[in-house]
Amino acid sequence: MTQNELMQQGRAALEAGDADLALDLLRKAQKADSFSSEVEMLIAESLEMLGQLKKAVGSLEKVIEASPEDIDARYALGDLLFELNQFDSACTAYQSILEKFPDEADAWVSIGLIHFHQEQIDQAMNCYDKALQISPDSTFALNSLGDAFFAQGDVARALATFKSVIDLDPEDAQAHYNLAELYYDAGDLDKVELSCIEVLKHDPGFAYAYLTLGNLYLDTDDSRQALHNFQEFLLHEKSSAAEDIRAEVAAVVDGLKSELDL
Repeated sequence: MTQNELMQQGRAALEAGDADLALDLLRKAQKADSFSSEVEMLIAESLEMLGQLKKAVGSLEKVIEASPEDIDARYALGDLLFELNQFDSACTAYQSILEKFPDEADAWVSIGLIHFHQEQIDQAMNCYDKALQISPDSTFALNSLGDAFFAQGDVARALATFKSVIDLDPEDAQAHYNLAELYYDAGDLDKVELSCIEVLKHDPGFAYAYLTLGNLYLDTDDSRQALHNFQEFLLHEKSSAAEDIRAEVAAVVDGLKSELDL
């Protein structure tokens, strides 16, 4: 088979969730002809799905070396390094985007998220402001800014910011989820449920909306609905970064099954 045929089969396997088969096909594709950045990007995606993040980083670095203008590879590299808690390296990856593409607002947001993760809220907000100077309607930046307001205890500005995202894009699942989390913290459980329903209407694979619903139904003693939503969370959340929360939810699922005699 040609490199392209192997690549297409590998892509199909990846989309079907069979990362092992995808990786095998894509490695064969890479050997079948000259180096392909597109194939290597898919290899990185397969490795990430398999939890082999450091190897995925190596694949992305190969892509960037071969195709320095590949902005998707640079973002993917930064995201993986962030997931590996290599914050300085992740920041360098995002900064390399701004060096080549100064108008990339998302790179500023990504740098801001690194600061936010380290509880450097003022630095994070400064990055979000820079992103919004470039792209005032960036829902990525606005959602992140809302999170920063919430972290500072400014619930009113957080609420207004998330609602402004929905005004810009009523189908923005992340903004609806952010509202759900804000309402949960305030104890407004009816609005939590409605917001999570909106999330899943626009993005049925949004795993953490199921988790929030599971917790909501657990709080209201609706064990069957809690079980259903926790199971949906486990079905949709497969990332290696979520191993601890998956283990906790799996234990709750076992307890609910026992309670319900299932």
